[in-house]
Amino acid sequence: MDKTIITEKAFKGFLKLTGIVVLIIPSLLLTTLVFRSIPAIRTYGLSFISGQTWDPVREVYGALPFLTGTLITSFIALMIAFPLSFSVALVLSEYMKEGIAKTVLKSAVELLAGIPSVIYGFWGLLVLVPLIRKMELATVIPPYGVSILAASIILAIMIIPYASTMAREVMSMVPEDIKEAAYSLGGTHWEVIRRVIIPTSRSGIFAGILLALGRALGETMAVTMVIGNTNKLSFNIFAPGNTMASVIANEFTEAVSSLYLSSLIELGLLLFLVTAIINFIGRFIMKRFEIKDTNK
Repeated sequence: MDKTIITEKAFKGFLKLTGIVVLIIPSLLLTTLVFRSIPAIRTYGLSFISGQTWDPVREVYGALPFLTGTLITSFIALMIAFPLSFSVALVLSEYMKEGIAKTVLKSAVELLAGIPSVIYGFWGLLVLVPLIRKMELATVIPPYGVSILAASIILAIMIIPYASTMAREVMSMVPEDIKEAAYSLGGTHWEVIRRVIIPTSRSGIFAGILLALGRALGETMAVTMVIGNTNKLSFNIFAPGNTMASVIANEFTEAVSSLYLSSLIELGLLLFLVTAIINFIGRFIMKRFEIKDTNK
């Protein structure tokens, strides 16, 4: 048999094996989380999600404060980061196509993605938290400093590289002939961006937002350092809070009882499911975008 054919078959086999492994890994993660969460699931059932009390002493565990804290911090971070990410992507793809300025800005964005989360946490404690506390002292807000707002700002800074990089790459892939056709019809640079570039690349921009949101949902160390770690349900962004990832990181080594440990693992299962659901919803919306673009 020809050596080329053998090599091609071996390569196809390797790719299939890789795909199977990628499918197996999340399945094993989910199976492990479900199996280790069974004691907590049997004890609390659905009340685990709606429960507002987390008391290891009385063996009462409810995940609602952490679920709420996770979603609030992540979506506030996304609202802060999206305009900045979109602006950076637009500048790099349309206004700074070459030159030293583009290199510096692009390198700075890439550097943000490579900074360890613990460094963000230190910066938040040393700089951001005191600033928020000073702002709170100037008003009637209790001067906690550490808060949901501080965690959201830190998360926003951390996810900017993910959203901006994806958006920049997609905007750069818009065919030049489409843009030239728009210019030839008398369109200005802003009109070409608004009517051609953004509609053409919106599914990719949304994919970047989805990637950034997934990063925000699972962030642990930086959030743990600045959120205050209070196991109480709160919708006040200036008050301390907690997230699912933070409480797992803080209390996993202290879980002395099997029910306590199982409850923490069920929190991990809940975080896994929330991330999967948000990704599913995001991909559904992306497909709707693609269908609309095809129909046009």
